[in-house]
Amino acid sequence: MDLLFKSHTFIPNYECGIRKGLIGIIGGLGLDTSSHMADLSSLYKIPQISYGSFESALKDRTKFPPFYRMVPNEALQYTGIVQLLLHFRWKWVGLITKDDESGEQFLQTLEPMLSKNGICTAFIIRDQVNIHFDSLLHLLQDSYSNSSDLLESKAKLVVVYGETATILKLSILIWLPIVMAALPDFQYLERTSAGKIWVVTAQIDFTFSMFQRGFGIQMFHGALSFTIQKNKIPGFQVFLQSISPALANKNGFIKDFWEQVFHCTFSDSISTTNLNEICTGEERVDIVPAPFFEMSMTGHSYSIYNAVHALAHALHMKYTSRPRHRAIKYGDRLDSLNVETWKKPPFSLCNDFCYPGYSKKMKEEEKFCCYDCAPCPEGKMSNREDMDYCITCPEGDYPNKVQDQCIPKIPSFLSFADPLSIILAFMALFFSLMTAVVLAIFIKYQDTPIVKANNRILSYILLLSLFLCFLCSLLFIGKPNQVTCLLRQTAFGIIFSVAVSSVLAKTITVVVAFMASKPGNIFQKWVGKRLTHSIVIFCSLVQIGICALWLGASPPFPDLDMHSLTAEIIVQCNEGSVTLFYCVLGYLGFLAIVSFTVAFRARKLPDTFNEAKFITFSMLIFCSVWLSFLPTYLSTKGKDMVTVEIFSILASSAGAGLLGCIFTPKCYIIILRPKLNNKDQLIRRNKIK
Repeated sequence: MDLLFKSHTFIPNYECGIRKGLIGIIGGLGLDTSSHMADLSSLYKIPQISYGSFESALKDRTKFPPFYRMVPNEALQYTGIVQLLLHFRWKWVGLITKDDESGEQFLQTLEPMLSKNGICTAFIIRDQVNIHFDSLLHLLQDSYSNSSDLLESKAKLVVVYGETATILKLSILIWLPIVMAALPDFQYLERTSAGKIWVVTAQIDFTFSMFQRGFGIQMFHGALSFTIQKNKIPGFQVFLQSISPALANKNGFIKDFWEQVFHCTFSDSISTTNLNEICTGEERVDIVPAPFFEMSMTGHSYSIYNAVHALAHALHMKYTSRPRHRAIKYGDRLDSLNVETWKKPPFSLCNDFCYPGYSKKMKEEEKFCCYDCAPCPEGKMSNREDMDYCITCPEGDYPNKVQDQCIPKIPSFLSFADPLSIILAFMALFFSLMTAVVLAIFIKYQDTPIVKANNRILSYILLLSLFLCFLCSLLFIGKPNQVTCLLRQTAFGIIFSVAVSSVLAKTITVVVAFMASKPGNIFQKWVGKRLTHSIVIFCSLVQIGICALWLGASPPFPDLDMHSLTAEIIVQCNEGSVTLFYCVLGYLGFLAIVSFTVAFRARKLPDTFNEAKFITFSMLIFCSVWLSFLPTYLSTKGKDMVTVEIFSILASSAGAGLLGCIFTPKCYIIILRPKLNNKDQLIRRNKIK
């Protein structure tokens, strides 16, 4: 009330004394003081201009109509804090705030923003505004227990929201353990604040009180402070250097300021402090450490400067009655941070980052910022730190061994450049050549008894089909295309059906010839070439019909299998209709089993040129190879599956198969034992048996 009236007494609802000509109030105290002053000044229509009150509660124009602020919107600080934490990847932070309405508003606004951006609060310390304790020891013990969260937390970063007094209380909390250690009967736990990073809001005037000289200021070295936008004021440095107690007329504040800053006392001072040094008035403010007196224009000083100019302009406009208004631009944003770059930014995390190749695994009953790191499962990867879950590589790629990046898959097929392909191709050509040689021998010696007795035409058909079987195995080598996919299985199925049908016809010919040798047997009319030709043609036409249906309904086509192998893309022939594919194989198996059964029953027939024994053995090998082929074929992928099929074709057709078992004994007699290749010799051997 002393601001309003000259009288030193105050009676409610009365104006005592002569009213002062007060035109405005400039202040920057906290919410409580500012709001109480606003309540009082609004009764007398006196505007109040604040240079440091950010609280949103004072924005209510109906409750505080004459209250004006020279500071930007407080919400900008919250956004700036979050962006700062995200930039340095600080995810585990502590919060210190005032225990009042503005502090709660700060927490209610900032905490959801932190949580939304993946940042957790390790602790929250509420600074008591008004504290009453019965004893100093009680005060120290309570403060010491509250400082545990601050000093022992793993959080390296602390966000401080408050006012100038908050820094004073914070320094007390940090230095309190040292003070407590000197007290008797107090268990002291050594703690340190080394490595803490302080982020303070623009409300805090980062200037230390003089009695903090004993504490030191290194604890706040490197603190990051948000500040209000400011500009350079011409002559401001000259003004500060010209300040002197001798020039201070009726301004007791300068003398008090001088005694605190220079730690001295004036001879006429009424201060009760006992200091040895006497203030001369010649001391220089530019040598005072910056934390205790800032020579440059601070954000708060610039707000005061703007507040004074705003009030001066308003007063000038009032007396000149000019109907124009001048806007005082103080900005609605915060200065960008001028942060000196760390060589290696410190971390403030609940736990270490999850490195690439790992993903987060939440801990039970812990905040989401505290987690374990689990390796990515097979087939997945993570290429960034702290990924919430591992991801699958794009189609055509696969994770590397450490599962931190995707590698393109390599196309896989049985190419002619592979050593295994060269061996298989050589075997196919070799057996084809051997088959051609055997065919040439049979043609050359076609009039000999052993060739005639075994049905020359069937032998030619069988040898020609075996020759083509060996060559068709080459269709399985090389990169699949539309033509090779259409011909692979169909050519193999038809040619093999002709070969097995020829073997079946040979076996049935032996049985029919023996049965027809008995007088009056009905099989006599079946003896001849017509029966054998009919068997071969009929059995082959059935397989041709199946293959034609397959090609018409769902033909094979080139395909890429991306998923069967981890590191390879299988370039293969998709069989189209799997059912018809197995019908082709099943029909071949049926012919082989029938041939084996008939040959087995005819193996002891009394015929000199009886091939039933050799056919039985060859069909046994043929069936064994293809029975083992099926499970092996189904359990392999890619080039291994193709290799199994080529090997089955070569093994069943050559070596111990049809070519080896049926034609090797005959070639032995024709080439090496020609004396045995005559009718008389064969009849004599038959009689001996």
